[in-house]
Amino acid sequence: MKILVTGGAGYIGSHAVEILMNSGHEVTVLDDCSTGHADSLPPTARFVQGSLLDSDLVMRALKGCEAVMHFAGKSLVGESVEKPDLYRKVNVAGTKVLLGEMNTAGIKKIVFSSSAATYGQPDSSPVSESAHCAPTNPYGETKLAIERELSTAALTQGVAAVSLRYFNVAGALETNRGWLSERHDPETHLIPNALRATSESPLRIFGRDWNTPDGTCIRDYVHIIDLIDAHVRALKFLEASTHHVFNIGSGTGYSVAQVVAAVSRVKSSPLATIDAPRRAGDPAVLVANIDKAEMILNWRPERTLDQMVEDTFKAI
Repeated sequence: MKILVTGGAGYIGSHAVEILMNSGHEVTVLDDCSTGHADSLPPTARFVQGSLLDSDLVMRALKGCEAVMHFAGKSLVGESVEKPDLYRKVNVAGTKVLLGEMNTAGIKKIVFSSSAATYGQPDSSPVSESAHCAPTNPYGETKLAIERELSTAALTQGVAAVSLRYFNVAGALETNRGWLSERHDPETHLIPNALRATSESPLRIFGRDWNTPDGTCIRDYVHIIDLIDAHVRALKFLEASTHHVFNIGSGTGYSVAQVVAAVSRVKSSPLATIDAPRRAGDPAVLVANIDKAEMILNWRPERTLDQMVEDTFKAI
């Protein structure tokens, strides 16, 4: 299949490009490289550099494609609070341009990289797809707005759409060019930050008195290879004139203390940490219910927390 991967030069998108091409698909990448890196792409991938907001460029990128995997967009929660208009413009308006050009080109298949940020702070955990969505930041609001655009496109344009909501992604993939890795600036993810912690710059643990088995917060993590497998399965599942939403995650979650222990095992040395007060608004447990993905997509994660940490460590 010929697939356009938007945001294909980013962390998650570049893994999708690699795995799709290794599976025999033809891939075009559209990325403005504002946060992505063109050197992460296979040399045989067709690369179009530019913005989703440029309709002519989007049409050129879509030429010859049969489906879209949509990863492009701004994705930092803190930045979204500071620049909400930028997030609405790039994420929501950009997706509207993409859907409009897909319609013109007669392309009806799209898998969207959504986020559990659409839920906000759910009343219970594990959280299912039927839970009420009340995002607590502009980033989550834009992801939910895009999902609504996809529902409209399914009804009015016959689009076959799937949105995958996931929490935290970790790990890396080794290619014949080396390891694909997280190259975020700033880096906000726990596992790479834990791996880089030192005695001079220890990892902060925000609260050890949560109502959890070990007193630290529990969050959901999924290995990036398992995540892309879910995208590939979603692509095969797509149904005309429908928009389906699936949670993608571990289904059980891992505590901060478990992540610390895994990092210590992988590095064969104790991780330097420092206790800090709880952060306002942090829930004790936030984990995805993945029953729907297991039942309909026949998907479950295969890789463990140790594998996520080990692969991240090798890629750093």
